[in-house]
Amino acid sequence: MAATPFSEIFDYADSMIGSADVNWLNSVVKLALSALLGSVIGYERKSKGQNAGVCTFSLISAGATLAMILSIYIPQEYLGLKNGDPGRIAAQVITGIGFLGAGTIIHMKGSIKGLTTAAGIWMMAMIGMAVGAGLYLIGIVSTILMLVIFIYFAGYEQHVNIGWKNKMIKLECDGLDFDSKQIAAIFFNQKIRIVDTFMKQDFASSATIVSYIVQMKADTDLLLLFKELNKIANVKAATLDSDFSI
Repeated sequence: MAATPFSEIFDYADSMIGSADVNWLNSVVKLALSALLGSVIGYERKSKGQNAGVCTFSLISAGATLAMILSIYIPQEYLGLKNGDPGRIAAQVITGIGFLGAGTIIHMKGSIKGLTTAAGIWMMAMIGMAVGAGLYLIGIVSTILMLVIFIYFAGYEQHVNIGWKNKMIKLECDGLDFDSKQIAAIFFNQKIRIVDTFMKQDFASSATIVSYIVQMKADTDLLLLFKELNKIANVKAATLDSDFSI
């Protein structure tokens, strides 16, 4: 059977896209696929109320893909480059994404909010690098895996912690002379789980703020809780902040 113009175009495109060498067609396909996969994950994160959404994840994925394309292109184009390390560009993506992910957590002032999104940002960069290396199927499967984790595993976590809310309790104390064991005992009696503890002290005024990330039931007797906290020596004020979510 004689080859048709369409079959010739298809064969040409297939050879270009599947080529290990960097060319304009497979680069465009890689960037487009990478941005698409990033937008899928970004949409899911945005639907959960996270700041990092479609634009952020698409840019991260496409940027990692571009870095991988450059890592492949440089040794192909500059054969006489003896001292260069073609893997250095891709390696720096991992470091840079680590700082970006850490920044999303620090922005939340040490709370657990944003931790899952930070892990997703790192994973999305790895997917972008995989697509940039020509591992299209691996990138697609990894994206599907991320969606399964975000949707179904998160639902399982909520089922395990059903009825529990993440909150922050801040205690303003006079200096460091306060009974932390008594505070822990009050939380235990009220069936409040302590997730993490943070402390800040003003050395000029000796005022100390102790912040507890806790999990509590919706029917917790807050009036009784504050009455018990009021009995602790050197605790001048107590504040209950709004919900925290991962």
